[in-house]
Amino acid sequence: MDKLLIQGGVPLKGEVAMSGAKNAALPILCAALLTAEPLDLMNVPHLNDISTMLRLLGEMGVTVRMDEADGLSLDASGLNNPVASYEMVKTMRASILVLGPLLARCGEARVSLPGGCAIGARPVDQHIKGLQAMGAEVTVEQGYVHAKARRLKGARICTDMVTVTGTENLMMAACLADGETIIENAAREPEVVDLANCLIAMGAQISGAGTDVIRIRGVDRLHGAAHAVMPDRIETGTYLCAAAVTGGDVRLLKTSAAYLDTVVDKLMDAGCDITVERDAIRLVAPPRLKAVSLRTAPYPAFPTDMQAQFMALNCIAEGVATIRETIFENRFMHVNELMRLGANIQIEGNNAVVRGVDHLEGATVMATDLRASASLVIGGLVARGETLIDRIYHLDRGYERIEEKLARLGASVRRVR
Repeated sequence: MDKLLIQGGVPLKGEVAMSGAKNAALPILCAALLTAEPLDLMNVPHLNDISTMLRLLGEMGVTVRMDEADGLSLDASGLNNPVASYEMVKTMRASILVLGPLLARCGEARVSLPGGCAIGARPVDQHIKGLQAMGAEVTVEQGYVHAKARRLKGARICTDMVTVTGTENLMMAACLADGETIIENAAREPEVVDLANCLIAMGAQISGAGTDVIRIRGVDRLHGAAHAVMPDRIETGTYLCAAAVTGGDVRLLKTSAAYLDTVVDKLMDAGCDITVERDAIRLVAPPRLKAVSLRTAPYPAFPTDMQAQFMALNCIAEGVATIRETIFENRFMHVNELMRLGANIQIEGNNAVVRGVDHLEGATVMATDLRASASLVIGGLVARGETLIDRIYHLDRGYERIEEKLARLGASVRRVR
């Protein structure tokens, strides 16, 4: 099993390009199921979750052609197996995103209940409720969601909670439904907008993406299209935090601050000097960071996927910060590992109180989920001495070539086995 070995204490300096967004690419890959014509995608990151999704689509009869860079073509004209097996789904919750497209295109889908990071309950009941409102017969048996519908019908759907994958699943299903579907309390994340833009390029009629009410008028068929996946805002935020804690000066390329307002604001509150360009962001860190408190909430508020990284930042900042997690109940599993590096953190329910210390010390730590892994990398980059991070397969699910990119910025980091 791969591990990451980091020699800390080196300020990050230089330029590096960011990758396409994993959380945008995954639903867009599933959108290929909605048409018998090729969907050509660019800026697709090379990640374990992407590879898993491509294997899953391949099992269903989708032909995948990849180029040498970051492009690929998906052809679902041979779709013949609307089943997502447990063996394929168990490692990645995003696999549930095939449910809506398969049902809309094939009239039937059988999808295993998902796995993925153990950061809390993320039930699929909102997906099922929405599909039932559109006329589907849905049963859950032997760990599988089995859905049938001769043709879905437009409906008004109001989700009980804001769910990104639920919004995406129902939006894709509604594209081929009969009539208009209105999704209320919809997720507003930029990745939802990116999926909508891809679907519109394929001939879908969608309005309101990016607001809490999305309207989809179903069409008889979708056609092929070309689409470039948006930059990864969470990867961008992670590298900004890494530069900040190490006292660095970095310029991140092929990215945008357009979807990072809350993250940029918090970094500026911490004392960082940030310059926003059209497709790049530069951060210059202060001699010592100031502690920043935050509360996670659905977009456009502070993203839960950046909570762990800011906790690592606060570990060596001046002052005391309170971090309140409102999205996932188990998303403080990185706390004990950061404490192994010398952090001073107290947990009080869904609040973490972080008291900044002068320095962290390298140690052996273990990743528990994707974003927790990123927080440990950040901690290791600023810690004195050597940090060994175990179970980095979590990291490989969401960060493309992280050791190469960090090394390009001057970090002493390498993968060991």
